[in-house]
Amino acid sequence: MKILILGAAGQISKMIERNQILETENELVLYARNAAKRITPLDSEREQTVDGDFSNRSSLTKAMQGVEAVYLNDMGDPKAITTILEIMEETGVKRIISATVLGIYDEVSGAFGRWNQQMLGNSRRYQDQKDSAKLIEESGVDYTLLRLTWLYNEQGNEDYAYTLKGEPFVGAEVTRQAVARLVSDILAAKDNQFSNQSLGVYEPGSEKLAKPSFY
Repeated sequence: MKILILGAAGQISKMIERNQILETENELVLYARNAAKRITPLDSEREQTVDGDFSNRSSLTKAMQGVEAVYLNDMGDPKAITTILEIMEETGVKRIISATVLGIYDEVSGAFGRWNQQMLGNSRRYQDQKDSAKLIEESGVDYTLLRLTWLYNEQGNEDYAYTLKGEPFVGAEVTRQAVARLVSDILAAKDNQFSNQSLGVYEPGSEKLAKPSFY
């Protein structure tokens, strides 16, 4: 399988890259602004870098050639999402896994929900995340949205759990390592378990927290 990582210089993206290179035979396209300067491929025979941002049609078209699945690390710009989806259609790419934030369906309640609302509020960027999710869900592509709770790093902690769309969001924190593991598990899935799903991703045990343990 050939996988395109959009936003490949990000922390989670680099963890996904490492998992894919060490654990699979998949090929990777690593897409980022100034990619050649910011990214050093782990395996030059199986990876290529492409410079560009999410609105650069020519670079995105180049990056999507022969790709079977896309991982997108940011949904903060609906115009960029529209461009990505259009080029996926033009190049025949039918699968996208995309990271967004918790609360895009107003699904976070209780003490943690109140804390989360206080921290995030009703910013323009938060609305953009909601609009981007709607674009992907209505696009006709095979998608998996990852609604991520508050993130932290802990080497070796890859524990994750998830709720589905329509269920209350629970869990105040999750490691970036766990998110990378989930993405790898989704890419390796042989059935349609994750197709057209929106997952609320959290760490088991953090359901009891009113805010992340690192706050």
